[in-house]
Amino acid sequence: MNILTEYPIWFSFFCLFAGVLYAFVLYRNDKKFADLNAWIIRGMAMLRFFVVTILCFLLLNPLLKTTFREVEKPIIIFAQDNSESIIAGSDSLFYKKQYKEKVNTLLEKLKGKYDVKSYSFADNIKEFNVLDSLHFNEKQTDFSLLFSELETRYANRNVGAIILASDGLYNRGFNPVYASSKFTNNIYTIALGDTTIKKDIVLLKVEHNRLAYLGNKFPLQVVINAKRLKGKTTTLTISKSGNILFSQVVTVNSDTYTLTVPVLLEAKEVGLQKYTLTLSAVPDEMSVVNNKLDVFIDVLDARQKVLILADAPHPDVAAIKESIEANQNYEVESYTLDNFDKPLKKYNLVILHLLPNFKNSASKIVNELIGFSIPVWLFSGANTILKNNLTIASSTQRINEIEPVLDQNFSLFTLSEDFRKSVKDFPAVVSPFGNVSTDNNASAFMYQRIGVVDTKTPLMTFSNSTNTKVALFYGEGIWKWRLQDYAAHGSHQLFDEFVSKTVQYLSVKENKSFFRVFSKTNFFENQSIELDAELYNESYELINTPDVDLAITNFENKKFPFAFNRTMNAYHANVGSLPVGDYKYEAKTKVGDKLYNQKGSFSVSALQIELTNTVADHQLLYALASNHDGEMVYPQTMETLADKLMNRQDIVPVSFTEKKLTDLISLKWILFLIVLLLALEWFIRKRNGAY
Repeated sequence: MNILTEYPIWFSFFCLFAGVLYAFVLYRNDKKFADLNAWIIRGMAMLRFFVVTILCFLLLNPLLKTTFREVEKPIIIFAQDNSESIIAGSDSLFYKKQYKEKVNTLLEKLKGKYDVKSYSFADNIKEFNVLDSLHFNEKQTDFSLLFSELETRYANRNVGAIILASDGLYNRGFNPVYASSKFTNNIYTIALGDTTIKKDIVLLKVEHNRLAYLGNKFPLQVVINAKRLKGKTTTLTISKSGNILFSQVVTVNSDTYTLTVPVLLEAKEVGLQKYTLTLSAVPDEMSVVNNKLDVFIDVLDARQKVLILADAPHPDVAAIKESIEANQNYEVESYTLDNFDKPLKKYNLVILHLLPNFKNSASKIVNELIGFSIPVWLFSGANTILKNNLTIASSTQRINEIEPVLDQNFSLFTLSEDFRKSVKDFPAVVSPFGNVSTDNNASAFMYQRIGVVDTKTPLMTFSNSTNTKVALFYGEGIWKWRLQDYAAHGSHQLFDEFVSKTVQYLSVKENKSFFRVFSKTNFFENQSIELDAELYNESYELINTPDVDLAITNFENKKFPFAFNRTMNAYHANVGSLPVGDYKYEAKTKVGDKLYNQKGSFSVSALQIELTNTVADHQLLYALASNHDGEMVYPQTMETLADKLMNRQDIVPVSFTEKKLTDLISLKWILFLIVLLLALEWFIRKRNGAY
């Protein structure tokens, strides 16, 4: 520690001089002290000297400079694959007992020199301290999620190495070698699992459309894989509600056998239909768990029609159209305004891109939209008046590049957490410079970020004040969002979610009931069951004052009570994961003397993707370690990892130095010292009759 001053340090001599002068003048030849001993007078003078000197020194605005030095031990991250495939082989007992003991020995040895962090990964990333919390029961393996989480948590930290224990099998996310490319840390791998190919027949996957239409036939592509079962036969059956709809005998004619069976079924009932596909067991096969799959098809009455009208060809139109067409519930047509001559009333939703504008008022189209109360999604690049209560004022001479900022309180529909996190990475769109004026009932979905400034100017809003749903996007260029989504995630899933949720909200027929419950119709067994509810008063205003009770009945007719939690103006319930099966639910609430209830159903499907391939991929683990200056070891020799890490010269502690400046006058003990000195001087003077 040392002391700095705002003025030159030699000014402190003036402080000393002031202290000496004050004490000298106060106590020199004072008659009140004539009878006192000289040492008492000198003592009081010294006390006054210190007080005056300290007060004068504080006028120099002194700062206390403190330097802290902290040493951070190297961090060793141990990541354990907790998926089902680890114990799918014949050595499952080893991984449940002896392997955990080996891991515990390794970690205890490393903790003596390093800061060890332990994580399990598969469905999710979890930190663990006790190895008994590892049950190898998770349903999917995602290496890219692991590396993304570690990068977020340990950026700019002293990470010495990552020890990755896995069988190298992944069925979600990116290839681990690619996903770890941004990492500069050393990666060591422990090769788990069995590379031996065992006898097994697997219902590998079923390719199908999610939607079908009543009375139509829909296709299924059933992919069967068999290993080391040449000459064996199995029977593929497809059933619904216990009735067999399709059956075919399959003969395996090679040791490595793959067959695709095309099936055509008819949609006879409206709603979510469950089809069960089964392969009969083959003698000596490793597992029969992977011989069964459930498929869910949503059967609809008819498609909804969406019209896209544009002022001119534009990449936004193509991006929106492709995203909507990904959902077979919608039929999309796109035209430029000059080439469109069809009646509007047959469409469930109209998307106007850069219409109307200064050059083309599109008055006929606008009047028909208002007259037929057709929902509209408007992309504006100029002065636009769609309705009397929705006006966009702008100047076509100037534009801004606008980045989106999601309104965290938006509640018209639910967005995934992945979309909420990714919005901040979407590229800027082009927006006309000007003011946006909407009616007071409009709900902001996104706001505009200009440069680094988050504004409260809407980028996208929803309104429904005259019985016509309107979405307004104040700009153009969302085709870049679709490209960014693919570049970052390898798919258009998040952009498609944005478009489909918007289209679904606008095109759906308005529900006039006062109590509504929303839920997916199918969940996987590793997913949490979530439901949302809305409650309206007589004026159709959202309220959430009354309690809403939820009862879920399982396939054994047992009823389990839950309760909805209140959100900002609605309700949400998360009941956690449930066993595989079919469930019914009933939600109840009471407003005044009126009772409301809503019933529904959902299914929980088994997720057996970890068991479709149980042959460990040690080549991938070797490549992962080689690319990051590490090594691959096997469980039998994993204790050598501690010595390998300790012998590395690049895994060393790092020291950090932090400097802190504190105003000396802000230290409380300075005040206490001054008060103490003055009090002591007063006491001596008082005791000796000097007052």
